[in-house]
Amino acid sequence: MSTPDLVLALGGGAALLAAVLPGLLARRAVSLPLVYLLGGVVLFLLPIGLPEPDPIAHRAAVEHVTEICVLVSLMGAGLALNRRVGLRSWSTTWRLLGLAMPLTVAGIAAAATGLLGWPLAAALLLGAVLAPTDPVLASDVNVGEPADAENADDEVRFALTSEAGLNDGAAFPIVYAAIALATAGGAGWLGEWALTDVLYRVAAGVICGLLIGRLLGRLFFHSRAEELRLAERRDGFVALAATLLAYGVTELVSGYGFIAVFVTACAIRRAEYGHGYNNILHGFVEQLERLFTAWLLLLLGGFVAAGGLAALTWRGAAVGLLLLLVVRPLAGWLSQLGGLAGPRERWVVSFFGIRGIGSLFYLAYALGHADFGVPPEELWAVTAFTVVVSVVLHGVTATPVMNRLDALRDRRADRVPAGGHG
Repeated sequence: MSTPDLVLALGGGAALLAAVLPGLLARRAVSLPLVYLLGGVVLFLLPIGLPEPDPIAHRAAVEHVTEICVLVSLMGAGLALNRRVGLRSWSTTWRLLGLAMPLTVAGIAAAATGLLGWPLAAALLLGAVLAPTDPVLASDVNVGEPADAENADDEVRFALTSEAGLNDGAAFPIVYAAIALATAGGAGWLGEWALTDVLYRVAAGVICGLLIGRLLGRLFFHSRAEELRLAERRDGFVALAATLLAYGVTELVSGYGFIAVFVTACAIRRAEYGHGYNNILHGFVEQLERLFTAWLLLLLGGFVAAGGLAALTWRGAAVGLLLLLVVRPLAGWLSQLGGLAGPRERWVVSFFGIRGIGSLFYLAYALGHADFGVPPEELWAVTAFTVVVSVVLHGVTATPVMNRLDALRDRRADRVPAGGHG
């Protein structure tokens, strides 16, 4: 049996399952990512000669494949959001980005230093890698398709989707800080880092995203030439073109492409808010996302089956569990005090800080730029363990928790009399 032929056959089977499983698993307490992860473990345990998925030997491939998956997911998240950007309407998002994320980075770094004895650069890297929530694996708690009403998104789904859309880009300055600390040491790099890696690159990502999104939105919906009004031709693959264009142009000017892609998607959505073409673009992106997610989680399961967690110590496992069960829930809850979310919603938003493909990307990227004084096997083991536990824990709890929250919300709505204010 030829190995490439076997890989192609399995890849096709995974793609087919990506189309079939969502309908079969709907409303069940088992998420699609969890099924793929377990399927990958079983598949790579079979004696069929599959190549070992080694993220150290194939670091560059892991970096670029996970990068594309995150990019596609960011475009989908931006297109799905129904709220207009604003200080108050997005206040939960700003709180999660400005307070919860730095607190999470600090908590993980402190745990890595105290429990694992890692040097500061490695501890900070782990914080940057594991702090951002994931737009790829959070489909069960994210906003669904674009809707006509701006108030269609409940606070939990909106907060988790918008947070995941922005904090993947917001983690990059921390990754660069860890790389600078590992390569330069001391504090001489702080000034250049603040001006370049924080101020300039974030601003470039936002500005490029706005400009490209508005230009594309005008082209899609309002071009004077009928041939250029792509919304009338209903080609969904244009979403991929917008994703790659926004990312590529922004990276060429040394901005953060992740931020640009999400902002581009939001700008395209606002160009013609209620147009059905937004649903077509989102639908195409969602299909691509499911495809990449299936393949990557099969490989992650294969990494586990092939002994990828052999370098994990109980202290490393404790760091991952602390993040998922203590650090993120506590940081998320504190950041939302006095905000728009109610008490139950605050706890749900705080708990579902899902880790996933973005963490794998950041680790692969960073390991290609510096030596952090910790064996790469150990960094991969702690990161992969945290992602695996997140997939299992959040995958099992997402559907029942969200169903319960929706039922409570509907019950409150039914108790409010018509025309009343509750």
